[in-house]
Amino acid sequence: MTLLVVVSLVGAACSSANSSSGDLPDLEDVPGAEASSEDGDEAPDFTVMTVDGAGFTLSKHFENDGRPVFLNMWASWCPPCRDEMPDINAASESHEDVKFIGVAANDDPVESTAFATSIDIGYTIGFDPNGDVAGDYKVVGLPASYIISADGVILERIFGSVTEADIDELLNKWFS
Repeated sequence: MTLLVVVSLVGAACSSANSSSGDLPDLEDVPGAEASSEDGDEAPDFTVMTVDGAGFTLSKHFENDGRPVFLNMWASWCPPCRDEMPDINAASESHEDVKFIGVAANDDPVESTAFATSIDIGYTIGFDPNGDVAGDYKVVGLPASYIISADGVILERIFGSVTEADIDELLNKWFS
């Protein structure tokens, strides 16, 4: 039953562009669902295969690179996810001091690669075909984005679509 409710929430979020965290139900209102990660929690570590085949591990990124992270959970079958990706790409180009990674959750890697390639995404794209990373981050709908500090703390969660201006504002809030 819980899986059905969570899948329904993901579908509902994907059908509504520009939804904000206030538009999604609190997990406390969903029978059997667990509370989501809160701002200020340590970001769950994860490893995903990437389009370039190199792979990405959050903890290794912090050890070797040290930049904060803008993590975007998306799927090629999610219209709002597809709509926001050019804006995220533009933001990634103007914020080189932040590592951008998009993780295709519960999506076919072939489909997500084809879409990201077709619109010439320049930031890292990884694959979470079974939804393990999405589960660790307690994603209740797609798209979902997380701003993670250089020391691995979730600073902000954004449920719903973002624009380049939204991202600029948030990154300037946390890192200026």
